[in-house]
Amino acid sequence: MRRVSAAVLAALGAFALTSTASAQAASDKAVPDKVRIGYAISKTGPFTGGASITTLPVYQLWVKEVNAAGGLKIGDRRVPIEVVEYDDRSNSEEAIKAIERLASQDKVDFILPPWSTGLNLAVGPILNRLGYPHLAVTTNTNRAPELAKRWPNASFWLGLPSDISVEMVAVLKTLRDQGKIGPTVAMIAVSDQFGIELSTAARDAFGKAGFKLAYDKSYPAGTQDMQPMLKDAMATSPDVFVSFSYPPDTLAVTDAAKVLSFNPKVFFTGVGTAFPLFKQRFGGNAEGVMGIGGWNAESPRLKDYLERHKAGVGREPDRWANPITFASLQALQQAIERVGVDRAAVVKELQSGTFDTIIGTVKLEGGLLKDVWAVGQWQNGEFYGIAPSKKDGARAAIVPKPSWGP
Repeated sequence: MRRVSAAVLAALGAFALTSTASAQAASDKAVPDKVRIGYAISKTGPFTGGASITTLPVYQLWVKEVNAAGGLKIGDRRVPIEVVEYDDRSNSEEAIKAIERLASQDKVDFILPPWSTGLNLAVGPILNRLGYPHLAVTTNTNRAPELAKRWPNASFWLGLPSDISVEMVAVLKTLRDQGKIGPTVAMIAVSDQFGIELSTAARDAFGKAGFKLAYDKSYPAGTQDMQPMLKDAMATSPDVFVSFSYPPDTLAVTDAAKVLSFNPKVFFTGVGTAFPLFKQRFGGNAEGVMGIGGWNAESPRLKDYLERHKAGVGREPDRWANPITFASLQALQQAIERVGVDRAAVVKELQSGTFDTIIGTVKLEGGLLKDVWAVGQWQNGEFYGIAPSKKDGARAAIVPKPSWGP
């Protein structure tokens, strides 16, 4: 057996030390000093209300909590988040410009989505081309399965308009079969993609379920005077009134119904019905109003999130897309902490991984989150989920809605 000389052993030891140091240096280099996250959000314009309740406070709370814990845990280090923020002015052109600027000039590591279906669809192609994960949380379109294939970096978290409409009609059919309501429906919808897709799906579902759509009207976005439409709807004596509307319209529609003493047995509005602003605005008159969304108010995780949101933001979250938005950021965080800041790897992890979030265990199917609330109702000061009825925490619908009070 040959003896290895001391000189050779020394050389081998030096090589090993050098290799270890090089590997450590490479590892350290792979972990950045900070993770830059950018977004363009509606701080001005007609989308401000929705963005300021559903999206922006969630971004702020998440970043605050992550940085308070020392940052994102990448490898053996904690890395703080640095935010770059722009106002998209509720305008698709401004949103696209901001995304381009975030990527090319600010060189952010990740880009968070805007608020609304329209703006997410506008920036979707850009984010896909640039290779950024696109958490299209507030996008509600029946094209989501097709878009998830076209934009493989995108994920959709609110279900489909057809799912919302079908679940809503299923609730109404059960109530009709129980003899609590009749078959007559009046429906209005904002005339953009959101309103068109929801009303089209509802129209089909109403027909299949044997309801009579006695009034069916669309209105331009930005309409302020809702009384003429509600007077026409009221003239049909409907058992059910449905309004697929954006938050300012939802408030205006409800105000008009109160003024006109329009009291159908079921009053369904949204988006915006799940907002705390709706309860603050209408107080006891919110009782019995149905709308899009809902949550399991008895969930310990959501109770904790509610308190954290109030403490961190100064107000309550909405009971639909706000907690889902936070859950999407938890999924993004867990993906980054598993695979690092490589965007392609993060996209792959988001699409295939399983994540622990405030709304429970999340796993996307074909780029879609499918287990979501469709219909909720204000009951005793809380907006409970009532459909799908199989979800944990689902409540039975209370009908008829109490008459409007002072």
